[in-house]
Amino acid sequence: MAETIRLTATAKAAGCAAKLSPSVLENVLKRLPPTVDPNLVVGFETSDDAAVYKLTDDLAIVQTVDFFTPIVDDPALFGQVTAANALSDVYAMGGRPISALTIVAFPASRPPELLEQILRGGLEKMAEAKCTVVGGHSIRDDELKFGYAVTGVIHPQKVWRNVGARPGDTLILTKPLGTGVISTALKQERAEPEWVAASTASMTRLNRDAADALHEIEDATKGEKPVHAVTDVTGFGLLGHAREVAIGSHVSLRIDPTRIAYLPGAIEAARAKFFSGGLANNREFLEGCAQFVDSVPEEFRGLLLDPQTSGGLLTSIAPDFVNAALDAFERRNVPARVIGEVVAKRSPLIEII
Repeated sequence: MAETIRLTATAKAAGCAAKLSPSVLENVLKRLPPTVDPNLVVGFETSDDAAVYKLTDDLAIVQTVDFFTPIVDDPALFGQVTAANALSDVYAMGGRPISALTIVAFPASRPPELLEQILRGGLEKMAEAKCTVVGGHSIRDDELKFGYAVTGVIHPQKVWRNVGARPGDTLILTKPLGTGVISTALKQERAEPEWVAASTASMTRLNRDAADALHEIEDATKGEKPVHAVTDVTGFGLLGHAREVAIGSHVSLRIDPTRIAYLPGAIEAARAKFFSGGLANNREFLEGCAQFVDSVPEEFRGLLLDPQTSGGLLTSIAPDFVNAALDAFERRNVPARVIGEVVAKRSPLIEII
């Protein structure tokens, strides 16, 4: 292209930070009538990562849709990030993605070569996941948006959900935090190149390896189900998605921010207060149910609320299987960390120690 376009400069909010406020979304959804269908295994009632619909006693489909504004400047990498992010919902349910439909909102003033690069990047990541892009839909829009509706397959009795965590479980997170504050710094042209490189590498990595590690543990137990709850950490931040696990499972959580991995530059960006509007929405949403002990520094408070794009899997796993899980993650070079524990329901719902 004759001109260099900084994609992040064209967006009001970057990536998953562009999500609706979780409090607004929750208030709307709870007023809608429940879906009544005996074949619906997972709907929207627990704010799970994807829907699961049973076709036969041995086969169900996993369905999800995800699209957002640019979070990186390189168009091909933007395509890869959006693909990895959309695929993540299927992996978080325990499914295998098989097909995808493209969603495009593209400004008429931009060169078509820009769209081609975005599409090529997305196709590359979908091919890595062995997920076939079968079509899509596009509209004209002043603000660029891109994403996918993904369909996967799963056995109806082997679905992971964001509910089911039990007191005594260990919490494991499979990717570092910090994509939101780094993308905000990038948008303001204040991010160091190594910050952006590390963040992009994390966002473009599929959660397939993390899911495969969890499948390995379950397959080895011969009928036991040590993986009690799974969700992927995206726009509502670690604490927002942890809240869904806690409420849906009728438990409380204790999280130690010193045990969490952070992307290079994330702590510096948080100290410089590169906070997005999405982070402010998450903070408001968590008020009253997440409590920080006084010694937790402000930058860590921000990072636990930071909207993540293509973040890791947050898993609640039976304590006897934690070491085996960490070994399985390590064999696949998944940077998983134990970050906390599940306790009996009490106040506060989530305690950050």
